[in-house]
Amino acid sequence: MKIFALFLLALSLMANAGASPGAHGPNGEHLDGQANPASAGSVPRVETFSEMFELVGQLSGGEFSVMIDRYETNEPVLQGKLEVQYKGLKAIAKFHPDMGDYAIDDAAFLKALSAPGKHALLFTFIAGDDSDLLEGTLEVSAPAAVAHQHTATWKWVALGLAATALVAVALFIGRRRRKLTS
Repeated sequence: MKIFALFLLALSLMANAGASPGAHGPNGEHLDGQANPASAGSVPRVETFSEMFELVGQLSGGEFSVMIDRYETNEPVLQGKLEVQYKGLKAIAKFHPDMGDYAIDDAAFLKALSAPGKHALLFTFIAGDDSDLLEGTLEVSAPAAVAHQHTATWKWVALGLAATALVAVALFIGRRRRKLTS
């Protein structure tokens, strides 16, 4: 009976190790807490438009990517020239025909845009005979503070192995005692 109790104790310890609080999704987000609206749209974006063009830009993946459409028809504007200004910095966007976007990968420009806060941007866009100036604000949130620390996975594995070893030793001792008393 004692062996069975030890076995149940070991199983409960291993079950707790696998189902520890603070379950996480594939990107590390917490699945057991309240949804955080700020983290849902954590990619900084800017949206603006004029009578000719509408523009959507996002800061992610080591670049500032901008999609531009004609305002009236929503038709993508490809092969144009885009310059973006922020404070004293200017960057020329490269057009990516495979993605249909204009991207900036200038390290100094990206570093300035990545700082938390509101960034007033000026876009100069030229497409054929059409040109336009568009203004928009990119808002970058400060990184969220870590709410708790996670125990390393190896500690849970070690706990499970220790519980399994405890059960094995208890079974071995129980069998030895039964053989000696018979």
